[in-house]
Amino acid sequence: MSTSPEERIDVRDDLSELCEELSELALEHSIAVATVESLTAGNLAAMLGKAPSSGEWFRGGIVAYDADVKHSLLRVPEGPVVSEVSAATMARSACELLGADMAIAVTGEAGPETQENEPPGTVWVGMCDRGVVTTERKQFDGEPEEILAQTLSLSIESLVGHARRRSA
Repeated sequence: MSTSPEERIDVRDDLSELCEELSELALEHSIAVATVESLTAGNLAAMLGKAPSSGEWFRGGIVAYDADVKHSLLRVPEGPVVSEVSAATMARSACELLGADMAIAVTGEAGPETQENEPPGTVWVGMCDRGVVTTERKQFDGEPEEILAQTLSLSIESLVGHARRRSA
């Protein structure tokens, strides 16, 4: 029997409501959404896929956990994958590969060890929205599961924020 992301990672109670809001906004504004994940290992896509009418707006997700996959499939330049360049390239590639209007990418280090000289809790989020790519770096505290939960929250909030701006 499989378990949902919320059962494995202690996510905020209101994230399901935010996913529902994203669904409404995506339908209202005809926004095709995609994800590309490393750090969160598909948990973000699983949460979006559970939202109402997700089949009408969620194009899908790519889990690129291994650096070689990021370099070959997503065209991330050689070098560190926990980086701004990696997050930006992943987001742009997801839009192109999945035919999305908006794509979010998450890469980082949940710990407990350091990766690529980045301390645990380092997270890069890339957003490609109508071809414009933005990035954000966060430094979260906590155990790996807490860092994953914080990353999921940030990702869903970012998607909803971008979708809300379509209404403005």
